[in-house]
Amino acid sequence: MDLAVSSDLARCVETARIILAFHGRTPLRLDPDLREMAFGEWEGLTWAQIVERDPRLALDGWSRPKAHAPPGGERFEGVVERASRAVLRIREAMPAGRVLVVTHAGVLHALLRVLLGNERAETFEIRFVPAGVSRFSVDASGCGSLLALNEGAEAGSLER
Repeated sequence: MDLAVSSDLARCVETARIILAFHGRTPLRLDPDLREMAFGEWEGLTWAQIVERDPRLALDGWSRPKAHAPPGGERFEGVVERASRAVLRIREAMPAGRVLVVTHAGVLHALLRVLLGNERAETFEIRFVPAGVSRFSVDASGCGSLLALNEGAEAGSLER
């Protein structure tokens, strides 16, 4: 591994450091653009609690964050913009090589869109689980290919 980039939130930083303990002197960069989506008034609530507050949301389901704007929170498009900036900085710092990115589920959904494009990303209705590993290959032009999705996670993996 040539570089590691993590959300600057404690849970991701701790996870990145645990992983890097097995990878010598790989440098770790913290990037606030990899933070989880800001959920505003929904912060800390389960989907059931959110739907209880606003039953209309039950029609869309938990897997459609881009369809909702949490009161006082961030729109999914904002997360996509942040993820795109983070990918650009990573590619500038490490145009070739292996990069570990430690982030959150909302950002992973955004990364699917950034690396695979809107149409392809829409085919995945995935619930990312803690400690799942998703692997991408990114070519020189910035186009991504999905190699694995939630690898090693309870939800299973998708090899391509």
